[in-house]
Amino acid sequence: MPDKPKLVLARRMRSAPTFHEERLWKLLRNRRLERLKFRRQVPIGRYVIDFLCFRHRLIIEADGPFHDEDQDAVRDAWLKAQGFRVLRFPNATISNRPGDVIAAVLKAVEARLTTDYAAPKDFAGIDTGAPLPSAYLQPVPPDRG
Repeated sequence: MPDKPKLVLARRMRSAPTFHEERLWKLLRNRRLERLKFRRQVPIGRYVIDFLCFRHRLIIEADGPFHDEDQDAVRDAWLKAQGFRVLRFPNATISNRPGDVIAAVLKAVEARLTTDYAAPKDFAGIDTGAPLPSAYLQPVPPDRG
C-alpha cells in the first residue's frame, strides 16, 4: 500500500488537475475509450502517475513545461521494470491533437494484446488478469536530489 503522504498528494492532485490533465481525463474517464478503465493520480512506488489503466499496465503522462527529462527517464525506466508501458504527451499535443493521443493509446493497448504479455498470477499460480499489488513492486531507485 502506498504511504500516507503519497495518498494525500494524489488526492490533492485529483482535486486540482491542470487544464491539460482535465482535458485528457474527459477523453479517458468512465470507460469512454474502448471501455478501458483508467484511474487518475495513482501512487505507484514513490511516484504519482497521471493516468493508469491497470488491466493493460499502461501509464499516460501529461507533460507540461516543467518536466525534467533526466528525472522522467529514471522514473520511466523504473516503471518499465515493474511491467508498465509509459506514454508521454506534451500539453500542446493534448490540446491541439487529441485524436493523435487517442490513436497512440489504442495502439499501445493493441500492442499489449498482441505480444507475449503475461498477466500476473495469484498465489496459487492461477492467471487472475489482475495487476500486482503495489507491495510487490521492486524497490524504488534512490532519490537523486
